[in-house]
Amino acid sequence: MKILAALMLALAMTLPALAGDMKMDKATAKQMVAASIQKFKIADDVSVEDAIDSMKLRANTLNFKLVADLPLSEQVKAMGEEANYMRILAFCDALIAKKMVEYDITFAGFLPCRIAVLEDSKGQGWIVTMNMDMMVEGVELPKELQPLAVKVRDTIYSIVDAGVNGDL
Repeated sequence: MKILAALMLALAMTLPALAGDMKMDKATAKQMVAASIQKFKIADDVSVEDAIDSMKLRANTLNFKLVADLPLSEQVKAMGEEANYMRILAFCDALIAKKMVEYDITFAGFLPCRIAVLEDSKGQGWIVTMNMDMMVEGVELPKELQPLAVKVRDTIYSIVDAGVNGDL
């Protein structure tokens, strides 16, 4: 027992030093960020406002609530700066969110599911969101939560698809 305690103490004292040496290089960090985000070009005949209306309608149909609507470009303009269109919508199924956070509090950092709608400098509309496949495939979940994670992924992708194509 004393040997085990000594080993645990040694490990506990060594971990902070090891963590300090585990800094990620910029190339790896860039790859991780790029893999965690998905960008979708909005169809040329669909305005950003039509895309948003389509996403709201699809979310409502799928029983996902719009829990936040952040008109960031309007805020930037109110502060005296010019800005391309930029708006963040947040959708959630509160009951699924509750179950995921009860399983692992880390999931709270991903809530609610955010979808950005923006225009680039050429006026092209884009929809940007988290790569939901990473959440489903990259996290080990108990059997009862796996179908819920898949449901969230499929719902968010359906909402995005409605926006990209202007499906009303």
